[in-house]
Amino acid sequence: MGVALAALAITSCSILSGCAKQNVAASPGPPPAPVKVALVQSKTLPVEIRNIGNVEAYKTISVKSQQTGALIRVNFKEGDPVRKGQLLFEIDPRPFEQAIHQIDANLVRDDALLKQAEANLARDVAQEKFYHDQARRYNELAKQGVFSREQAEQTASTAESQSASVNADKAAIDSARSSIVADKASLDNAKLNLGYCFIYSPVDGRSGNISVKEGNLVKATDIELVTITQIQPVYVTFTVPERQLTVIRERMRTGKLVVRAVLQGSNTTAEVGELTFVDNAVDQTTGTIKLKGTFANESARLWPGQFVDVVLTLNQRPNVVAVPVAAIQMGQAGSYVFIVKQDKTVEMRSVVTGESVGGVVEVQKGLEAGETVVIEGHIRLASGSRVKVTS
Repeated sequence: MGVALAALAITSCSILSGCAKQNVAASPGPPPAPVKVALVQSKTLPVEIRNIGNVEAYKTISVKSQQTGALIRVNFKEGDPVRKGQLLFEIDPRPFEQAIHQIDANLVRDDALLKQAEANLARDVAQEKFYHDQARRYNELAKQGVFSREQAEQTASTAESQSASVNADKAAIDSARSSIVADKASLDNAKLNLGYCFIYSPVDGRSGNISVKEGNLVKATDIELVTITQIQPVYVTFTVPERQLTVIRERMRTGKLVVRAVLQGSNTTAEVGELTFVDNAVDQTTGTIKLKGTFANESARLWPGQFVDVVLTLNQRPNVVAVPVAAIQMGQAGSYVFIVKQDKTVEMRSVVTGESVGGVVEVQKGLEAGETVVIEGHIRLASGSRVKVTS
């Protein structure tokens, strides 16, 4: 009986073992992992410097009054665009107009005095000639004994007195002419003062806050009436590491350097400008140097004070092996990618990466153009994993 039980146990074990083998053989294994892929490409990539920049007005004008008086009219609204030569403010012109009328009257008076002095000179010159001729005759007759010496001397004294009158007339003419010159200078100054009552925009730009309202008294150069910023064109200021300075200066000598600016958090097209300024010294505290790009800003999207993402393109590099940034994974040993092979399995391969430009990263070592890399679905993958490529 014991032998029979042992035989039964052996038979049962054999049956169970066979069932287990059948179950293992029938197991299909884990399903393929769904992934998205991209081809490794040979591309021309730009050499770029990226940084954060700040928009700066091309010109900032602080408008102040050059005249003291009551502000009687403001001819624009806060924030309005203004044109060069546009009338902005008017200060009460009446006191300055009255000053011009008074100087005009003085000018008329001095002109009349000049004419009177010229007439007196003509009269006195004629009388001077007469008295001098008479003095010569009396002197000759006194020598002949016809007139006394006293009469001849009296006639000569009258001639000299008349000469003094002529000199006085000439001095009066010079004085009148000087007064006219002074009046004309005063008139020009008065007209200039009157002109200061009308304040015009010196540039095309955008007006800011109006700090003095109509009806208030303004003093010459006392307070800023408004600030006007010129934003077409506009500057974008940014910094780059000093190690890039040599390359930038060399490229500027051979041609224009393109600068692109994109508003932060915006999907709009980049504004394109030109690098126009390199500062004359490196900031020793940060090891950077300040640059400026000039942008036409025709759509006025760049606003003074805004922060923008700046891209300075230095050069173009052809035949660069590149993949989407999403393909690159980081591990303890460094960067790696998953290569999709012909049998739909993946291989984990270490790579050496370079610069990233516009969502594409340079692969300096580890990949060749034409290979397929995984760009989505890495979390379920290991070397040898089967994959299913999704659209």
